[in-house]
Amino acid sequence: MTADQPVLVVTDMQNGFVRRQSAHVVPIVVDLVRRWQNAGGDTLFTRYINYPDSPFERFFGWQRLRSSPEIDIVAELVPYLDRGTVLDKRVYSPFTADGERLFSKRGWNEAYFCGIATESCVLKGAVDAFERNLTPWLISDASASHAGTEAHEAGLLVARRFIGPDQVINREGIPIKLLGE
Repeated sequence: MTADQPVLVVTDMQNGFVRRQSAHVVPIVVDLVRRWQNAGGDTLFTRYINYPDSPFERFFGWQRLRSSPEIDIVAELVPYLDRGTVLDKRVYSPFTADGERLFSKRGWNEAYFCGIATESCVLKGAVDAFERNLTPWLISDASASHAGTEAHEAGLLVARRFIGPDQVINREGIPIKLLGE
């Protein structure tokens, strides 16, 4: 798409984050990506990759998502990756140095966030977009937490307080033109 177009940010839909509590969101995100891309929309897929002595390891003792198959984006989304951009990151947010350049180069001033996990990476991306004077949207029913419903709801509560109550929407709140309907 041309500059000043919105982007769908598909956050960390990776094998290592899909668990019983978050698996239900996979087909929802796949359908959203399909519709978004069929309408000609830009899609950014983020992929978290952990590393030895990371803050996640040092402070949480968490050593997962270092290699395949855990870091791989779920198989259901693989057919859509070629029509989007994949951004590897080592932090919660897509606003790494590479991510910043990508947003600037592509003219993405409005971002729709979905994926895993609502209370961490999805939330952090939306808040970071807000703080960069971009227009963030968090798609509540296309996001989930591998920590369960309570963590997902907590993420939505914080998002409403950090980016604005009207910026947290469900899929029906996405403008029809963006989904080609």
